[in-house]
Amino acid sequence: MSLLESRHVLHTVRGRPTSDGAGVRLTRVIGQPALDSLDPFLLLDEFRSDEATDYLAGFPSHPHRGFETVTYMLAGHMRHADNQGNRGDLGAGSVQWMTAGRGIVHSEMPAQEDGLLWGFQLWVNLPAAQKMTAPRYQDIAPQAIPEVSPGEGVSVRVIAGEFGGAVGPVNAVATDPVYLDVRLAAGARCEVPLPQGHTAFAYVYAGQVAVGSAAADISRGELAVLSKSGGVELAASTDEGARLILVAGRPLEEPVARYGPFVMNTAEEITQAVRDFQAGRF
Repeated sequence: MSLLESRHVLHTVRGRPTSDGAGVRLTRVIGQPALDSLDPFLLLDEFRSDEATDYLAGFPSHPHRGFETVTYMLAGHMRHADNQGNRGDLGAGSVQWMTAGRGIVHSEMPAQEDGLLWGFQLWVNLPAAQKMTAPRYQDIAPQAIPEVSPGEGVSVRVIAGEFGGAVGPVNAVATDPVYLDVRLAAGARCEVPLPQGHTAFAYVYAGQVAVGSAAADISRGELAVLSKSGGVELAASTDEGARLILVAGRPLEEPVARYGPFVMNTAEEITQAVRDFQAGRF
């Protein structure tokens, strides 16, 4: 079945090497000069290394307010903890969708001393009406994420949203997100419906994918920003197959005031966030 309307690629962005936390080497895709943000998405990082010195320092305790962080692990382990006593260990295939809301102080530290550590962190904005909501975690084990096969050589993990009759385990998120991990064997193709008007992007993390109605080739390490109407066509365009994350969310169309780990709507709210953190009110 073909899509009645198919999105096309508006432009592409290649991630830039950088470091964050206490010196973790990563690739920043959203949140860099070529793509500062993509409403409602504020940041996308890919971390991938089997060199312990690239990641062991981790992300010691740091604050957040006003948005959500989404961590998706492909390989390795990341241990998290916060100032409210929450603890967890994110292993390969697991997801953590954290709503920082009015404020949380947490850490994310590799729970391994060697081997491959690979995954993504996405920051998703919250609407003004929910920026001061109570913090919460959705820690999702690999076996809780449904996987569907809509066609030969196609496998899709449904983290958020709906696809192929499966519903992702992430719930009650303000931007009505879709988050899919798509695997395409050589020569495989699929069509993915997406909510009308949602901002959407495809980030290829293995191989090469022909994306959209014009079959634009997107290579490993590139993000394709998609138009806002219809679904999207995907096809592996090399012999080794491909993998990508396909993400969509309802744009908030609100002013954004941003200062490091705080994302609010006005400069005054940022000032208050800094004061609240310094006073220990997170």
